[in-house]
Amino acid sequence: MPFANHSKLAGALALSLGLALGACGGMPTNKSLYSLKQPVVERTSFTFDVRTSESGLTISEQQRLDGWFETMELGYGDRVSIDDPLVSEATYDAVAELAGRRGILVENGAPVTSGSVQPGYARVVLTRSSASVPGCPDWSAKSDINLENATSPNYGCATNSNLAAMVANPQDLIEGQKGTGETVIMSSTKAIETFRERAPTGAAGLSKNTTEGN
Repeated sequence: MPFANHSKLAGALALSLGLALGACGGMPTNKSLYSLKQPVVERTSFTFDVRTSESGLTISEQQRLDGWFETMELGYGDRVSIDDPLVSEATYDAVAELAGRRGILVENGAPVTSGSVQPGYARVVLTRSSASVPGCPDWSAKSDINLENATSPNYGCATNSNLAAMVANPQDLIEGQKGTGETVIMSSTKAIETFRERAPTGAAGLSKNTTEGN
C-alpha cells in the first residue's frame, strides 16, 4: 500500500536524522590547544586553642600542641599563624619554636575562623592547601565525528592532574615563590673556570704508537 510505504520511509528518515544529531551532540567543541581542565587550589584551616600564661605556654600545653602538630603531620607547604588577643611575644616564641622543629615559620596575621577565642587562650591556625583538577577524566565526547577539528574534553587531564598531585606546595600554582635577590654562581663559575684553564689535550704533542711486541 502507498500509505504504508510512505510511513516506512518517514520512519527511516527520522531514525537516520536522530542518529546524526546524536553523533553531533557528542562532538568536542574546544578549538584551541588550551586545556579546559585546570588545577584548582583549595584551602582548609584547622584550629587548636591553647591556654596561655604570662610566660607563654606551659610545658603541658607545649606537649599538647606538639602532639597536634604530629597528628596533623605538619610539613612543607603548611602555614601556621596565631590568633592571640593579648599578642604575647612569649606565646608567639613558644609556638614558633615548636613549628620550627618541623621547618615551618609562623606567619603574622591569622585567617578568620569560626567562633571567638576565649579569654586566657590563644588559637593556633594551621592552613593547608590542596590541588585537584575537577571533571577529570572526561570522556564525554563519544563521537568519532569531529567537524570542528577540536581537542578532546579529556585533553590536558593527565598533565594537569599529575602537576596537581606532585606539586610540593599547591600555593605555588597561584603565586610563585619570591626570590631573595641573592644569586649563587660558585658552582657554574667553577665549571667554566675549569674548562678555560685546563691545558688543551694536544699541547704536549701527539703520542707515539708502536706495534713492536705484538
